Amino acid sequence: MTRRARVEDVHETALAMPHVVVERAAGGRPVYQVGRKSFVFFRGPRPDAVDPDTGERLEDVIVLWVADEGDKQALLQDERLPFFTTPHFDGHPSVLVRESRLGEIDRDELVELVQEAWLSQASARRGREWLAAHRGSEGQPN
Repeated sequence: MTRRARVEDVHETALAMPHVVVERAAGGRPVYQVGRKSFVFFRGPRPDAVDPDTGERLEDVIVLWVADEGDKQALLQDERLPFFTTPHFDGHPSVLVRESRLGEIDRDELVELVQEAWLSQASARRGREWLAAHRGSEGQPN
């Protein structure tokens, strides 16, 4: 196990992926894109994501794309992980996580999730090229 994840790991990993452009959403929040498709974004407060104790809108939500509904459900059902979703994201291939809870995730696991998010949005050619350069024959990082 590596150290616990931090928000800087999200930024560093997303920026390390090829062909990434950073757009800015409301409030200057970063939106990481590949081929004009978002794969990670830092979301502003919205009425669909509130603190269950206070009812306050969550200000520290990160959206990570996933490959498909199966991957989404696997992350959501893993009780050791802090991922969640809201009705707004029903049918959308993504999971949500609060910045304040990233420390509950192992850094290597978070890096893999950001890389998988990129792969889910990158073109097939870019994805194949990245995988060939960075992962062994069994899909594991080199």
